[in-house]
This record gives sequence, structure tokens and C-alpha cells, in this order.
Amino acid sequence: MFRKILIANRGEIALRIIRACKEMGIATVAVYSEADADSLHVRYADEDICIGPPSSSKSYLHIPGIISAAEITDVEAIHPGYGFLSENPHFAEVCESCQIKFIGPPPGIMKLMGDKTLAKKRMKEAGIPVIPGSDGPVKDRETALKIAREIQYPVIVKAAAGGGGKGMKVAHNDIRLANAFLIAQSEAEASFGDSRVYIEKYIDQPRHIEFQILADEHGKVIHLGERDCTIQRRHQKLIEESPAPNIDKKLRRRMAEAAIRGARAINYAGVGTIEFLVDKNGKFYFIEMNTRLQVEHPVTEMVTSIDIVKEQIRIATGEKLQHRQEDICIHGSAIECRINAEDAENGFTPCAGKIRAYNVPGGPGIRVDTHVYSEYAIPPYYDSLIAKLIAYGENRFETIARMRRALEEYVIEGVKTTIPLHRHIFNSPLFVNGRLHTGFLDEFLGEQKGR
Repeated sequence: MFRKILIANRGEIALRIIRACKEMGIATVAVYSEADADSLHVRYADEDICIGPPSSSKSYLHIPGIISAAEITDVEAIHPGYGFLSENPHFAEVCESCQIKFIGPPPGIMKLMGDKTLAKKRMKEAGIPVIPGSDGPVKDRETALKIAREIQYPVIVKAAAGGGGKGMKVAHNDIRLANAFLIAQSEAEASFGDSRVYIEKYIDQPRHIEFQILADEHGKVIHLGERDCTIQRRHQKLIEESPAPNIDKKLRRRMAEAAIRGARAINYAGVGTIEFLVDKNGKFYFIEMNTRLQVEHPVTEMVTSIDIVKEQIRIATGEKLQHRQEDICIHGSAIECRINAEDAENGFTPCAGKIRAYNVPGGPGIRVDTHVYSEYAIPPYYDSLIAKLIAYGENRFETIARMRRALEEYVIEGVKTTIPLHRHIFNSPLFVNGRLHTGFLDEFLGEQKGR
């Protein structure tokens, strides 16, 4: 087992990793920017070191600074969390060259699955359904128009190196596609330094279902069930739950088998997720693999009683998975609400500032992962996620009841948050009955404005 780990991240996920390490007897090093000096992950780590000014490019994305911190503190491994450098194969390669273990899959796998067109091709070769579209990056608008006419509108333009909803544009006709193609290229270049885009058939009102994968370095692969991540805004997840509502056993089994087959096809090792879109007819299609820990991992932990962060660390040490697929039991229901410091009534505008009052909900079945507290100043430089509220119950209706209670108890004053929006969603009959699709939030917000 590792003696000391550096966490190359911030906020709630850094604190989550620190907690797992403490329980495993592993010392931790927190890195932080000047803007995060008062964050809880800095307070609770065994050691901490400032790596630069507030800008991510000069701190959390600055590889030389992070490696220097790791060498100064003599760590054996680096945990990247999610976001920032967690899916950066170059960072993983630098860690290897410095004889520091990167807690994640090998760089070659990250590179393969990070390129959406190559990932799609590999999954297709493994016999996993993929969405009709271009076989690779599309070089110009004329080619894009030709492909769109062949697969028929609507289509979606996606960044080949993309994620998080960036570089994604939907088009319903030639004129829209010409504009969408240029905008997606520009966004992809700005976000990922890679302007390549590809085209897929746009699946109308699908559900977004992902399977949690654990794979050791000895060839053993298992899944921990699925999560429904359908409630999204601008292709970014807002609410996640496990198990997915209104998914029959046959479809669940077929998707699980495909997820395992996909991970084995690339000799995956580590924690990851295979993500699918499911259309109105129950057909599913591979869309991407995330080669890292997911924001929404707590819902799977709640229904399986498996600590995914600890498993990720054990895998990185070379240990064999102790769990067998037949031993994995999904019990009860769990739902996560992402609490963002955003003004949902004003286009989800980020809201930095000082938290004046803070009350965390509790009681049976409630978990809160957060790095904020009363008088904490939310910096304007990073993602607006400030907490994850997770509810667990014996069934989905009990989970929803507990989430409603927790949302009423949750008090954050001084900045606007998405808590009021979540309260409204959890009273929606469509949500309660599990009648979900990726356009749910836009329709819901439209109904709210119409009242």
C-alpha cells in the first residue's frame, strides 16, 4: 500500500480522497492555489503546499508545479480526482517518468478513450452499438453536410477531444449545421486545444445511462450497476441516481454485458464508466468512456456499500479485485443532487462570493460531500460545484422523500445556488414517476416560466 499520496485537485473531491486515505492509513498532501488557502481539503490533509496563483493554468493544470510539489513531499502516488488533469495522458506519462504512480489507467488507454472517434471505432469493433455518424473527424463543412444528409437530420457536432458539453452543437438543417460546425470547432480549440469535430445522428429525447467499471491490472473486470444521469443542463449533469428507474432487467443485463465487453476490449485497468444513450425504443448506443472517478460515484457507493475511491487506490497498488461479479448486490436506491453556486433563474450564471449562513442537512440516509462552510468565500476561478447532496432509501419513493426533506433543511445564504431548482424538480410528477429524457430540464424550466 502507498505510504503517501498527493491529491492533484481541489474542493469536495480532494476532501473525499483525503478521507479515504485517512481510513486506509495513507498520509496525504494537498496542493492548492492562492485562492484556495482556506479550503477544507487544505485544512485536513497531513501536508499542504501552494502551487501558484488562482488561475488553473498556473496552478491545478500546471504540471511542473504539481510534480515539484510531489517530489518535495516525497509522495509515491498522485490522485488526480476528476476534471483538471484526471484524463490528461501527458500528465500520466510525466508521473511515470518521475517514478510516481498515477492513480488511473495507463496513458495509452486514456489517449485512446479520450479521442471520441477512436473510442467509438474500438467499441464498434467489440460489437457494441454506436450511434450512426462519421467514421472519424470531419475536415470541412462540405463533408459535414454530406454526412448529415446521409444519416438524416437532426445531427449533433461533437469535439473529438471533448467532454463536459463543450464543443457540442445540434443542427436540424443545412444552414444550422454550417454554423454549428464552425462554432463547435472554435469551442473545441478553446477548450481542448484540438479543433477536430465529428458528426453523429442526434437521438431525440434519450436517456443517459452509465455503468461503473472496476478493473484490476490482472485482467479482472466487474461492474457496480448503472447510474441514470439524464437530468442535465447544457449537456452537464445535474441529478444522478442508481439504479436507473424504468429500465427492465433484460435491457439492464445487455447494457452491463456491453460495458464489461468494452472495458475488456481495451484491457482497461482502474475505475471508469462506460456511457450509453438509450432511445425511446429501448435501443442503446455507446457514447464515451470516462477514464476517471466520476462526480456521481457516491450514489453507486450507497447502493453497493463499496468505497470506489479505496478500490481505485488498491487497484493502483497492483492488488487484485476482491469482489466477484456475482457478489455485487444493488440494494435500495440513491439519488445525488449537484449543488452549484449558480443563479438558475438567470441562465445558471455562476455566483462567487461569501457564504453568510450554512446549515447542512442530516438524518437517516443523507450524505453531503462538500468543502464549504459558513464564511467561506467561493472563488470565481473554478467550477461552480460546491456540494453534492446524496439521499438513500429502501426504494426510490423513500429516497425522493428523504431528498425533499434534506433540500428543505439545506441552507446556504450569501450566494445563489441550485437548491431551489432541485426542490421544484423533486415535486415534479414526471420526475417522481421516472419519466425522464435529456430535454427534461429545458421543458421543466419552460413550464415554470409559463406559470
